[in-house]
Amino acid sequence: MKYEYNKKPELYTPIMMRIISKRDLTPDVRFFQLVPKEEYKHLDMDYKPGQFMMLSLFGTGEAPFSISSSPTRKGIFEFAIRKTGKLTDKIFELKDGDMLGLRGPFGNGFPIEKMLGKDIIIVAGGLGAAPLRSLLLYILDNRELFGRLIYLYGAKNVDDMLYKPDFVEMLDSDQIELFLTVDKGNEGYEDSIEEGKVTHLFKYITDIDPANTIACVCGPPIMYKFVVKEILKYNLEKDKILLNLERRMKCGCGKCGHCIIDYRYTCIDGPVFTYWDVIHMRELI
Repeated sequence: MKYEYNKKPELYTPIMMRIISKRDLTPDVRFFQLVPKEEYKHLDMDYKPGQFMMLSLFGTGEAPFSISSSPTRKGIFEFAIRKTGKLTDKIFELKDGDMLGLRGPFGNGFPIEKMLGKDIIIVAGGLGAAPLRSLLLYILDNRELFGRLIYLYGAKNVDDMLYKPDFVEMLDSDQIELFLTVDKGNEGYEDSIEEGKVTHLFKYITDIDPANTIACVCGPPIMYKFVVKEILKYNLEKDKILLNLERRMKCGCGKCGHCIIDYRYTCIDGPVFTYWDVIHMRELI
């Protein structure tokens, strides 16, 4: 395949990416930084926060992963990958300098143009902090374009909290109103991390202007029902509540049907939906 200058990558052709850095976030989640191989650096690989990529390892397989980096930081792609099976087992064996294939971006992402000037509430649970990191970094890199930034993050325990050192450091920032909690076991972090479900943190959200606020949520399926219930108490309209619904999307382009929830293809219609779009989805009832 011969690529032309400034041409977008082909949908079905993986771009070869080199691992330049990696580190463990939790016992079973590893953070990877990738850059395009030299011959692909001219390609337009822009994306929106909330979109996902298909990562592949030749001879092993391919799977979707949410993008954790921000498009404001050009040329670097970041992913938080949980070790869950054959492909991720092999990816965890890779070293700096090794190669991965990448296709995408896929999905619709967050509607950034509609979020400009708005107060933003971000609610993350568990691994949901990975796709929401892209949105968080985008807002922080363009801080003057947004209003208040409120971030609530809950995890099962301190060891399972993604980006823990980064979040603890952000607690002292005047750019974000950040609140952290774990279900139980915050020993050693009592001054920075509370105990309780993520809904426990909504008590800190005050003086909200519902007409000028957008809420963004990502986490395990069971979390959405309870978090949305709390958000609705602030009288936000249903189209101002954005839910990132992660699924195992095998093709990424609506061909295989693997990611269908009711009548919607998560990989095309999502993964970012408004609450109004998915209010009757069986996973959210």
